[in-house]
Amino acid sequence: MHSFKDFEFHPLIQESIDAMGFQKPTPVQSEAIPLIMQGKDLIACAQTGTGKTAAFLLPVLQKIVKNNDFEGTKLLVIVPTRELAMQIDQHLQGFSYFIPVSSVAVYGGGDGDTWEQQKSAIAAGVNMIIATPGRLISLISLEYLRAENLDTLVLDEADRMLDMGFYDDIIKIIKTLPIERQTLMFSATMPPKIRLLAKKILSDPAEITISLAKPAEGVLQGAYLVYDEQKQALIMDLLHDKPDLKSILVFSATKKNVKALYRQLKDDGFTCGAIHSDLAQSERVAVLNDFKNRKFQILVATDIVSRGIDIDSIDIVINYDVPADAEDYVHRVGRTARAKQTGVALTFINQKEVRSFRSIERLIGNEIHKLPLPSHIGKGPEYTERPAFRPGKKKKKKGKNPAKKR
Repeated sequence: MHSFKDFEFHPLIQESIDAMGFQKPTPVQSEAIPLIMQGKDLIACAQTGTGKTAAFLLPVLQKIVKNNDFEGTKLLVIVPTRELAMQIDQHLQGFSYFIPVSSVAVYGGGDGDTWEQQKSAIAAGVNMIIATPGRLISLISLEYLRAENLDTLVLDEADRMLDMGFYDDIIKIIKTLPIERQTLMFSATMPPKIRLLAKKILSDPAEITISLAKPAEGVLQGAYLVYDEQKQALIMDLLHDKPDLKSILVFSATKKNVKALYRQLKDDGFTCGAIHSDLAQSERVAVLNDFKNRKFQILVATDIVSRGIDIDSIDIVINYDVPADAEDYVHRVGRTARAKQTGVALTFINQKEVRSFRSIERLIGNEIHKLPLPSHIGKGPEYTERPAFRPGKKKKKKGKNPAKKR
């Protein structure tokens, strides 16, 4: 497809597409939209940033408008995180701006008023629900979900949901839905457990694969071999050298490191924000919005924002720690070089993380260039999985403890 007009969407949907500045569909949109409009079940392997949200929202809206059927809940989208639920709901509001459909994002972590609003919307038969599994299970247990009119079920980032232990919840939810429905599954990776789930809940699905587990071509990737005690000096050196960059995203594996980096950056005069699990949902949203609006230069975060957060034009992604799962590297790096732009991704590798980083290189099919450390930071470890000897650190001798001799 060369243009969204080639899909022949209803004029009101096309008007929304034009207003949002969408012109040429991405590969996943070109392949998925016609199949979904034909009513087929679908299993799609597509990483973050490929445009999969529009790939399933637009044809569902087309079906509703074409049938002129706005009665009850038509679409249920199940997602792993509240951030992704909110993002999809925002996209939905844009695409449906000229159409009288209603939607609600359902997730935990909000205040009492948010919970009451979610329950009321579900009970009223809102047209489209985007929900995390745990909160949706609560609503089902309270008998609020009215799904007799449901036409379409979407599982987005299915691999992530299974990694987070939501398999049983997903099966429980699906048992409450109409058997006659269209089911669409989107996943960044396609391990055997996803295949088993797809076989269980999809009917004769079409399959498409788009850019499986590979960073965008526009990402310039590099890595530094560093000891843990050298990481903070290195990142300060890198950031001080880039005052003109407007948007820098730093990932760390722990909230402890996120907090420490945030304090250090503030002390050094950088404008920055931080996101981690200790923040309330309203605080996370405020920080993300400020980062999107360029109110500060650097966002330091745990993997809570590695998937499903719609932030364009990020100049550099820095992995302060190597992610434990190779797929998470792809999602972290996927925050830059979106929409065919260019970007840079840098990763800090300590001696214990070498094995994990080799797994990343095997997954993406490329060896990532190892960059030399600045001379004033000192020498880092070798790129080997053997334990490295550090001067000044004595190895413990094995054998019996003399103090225990009788």
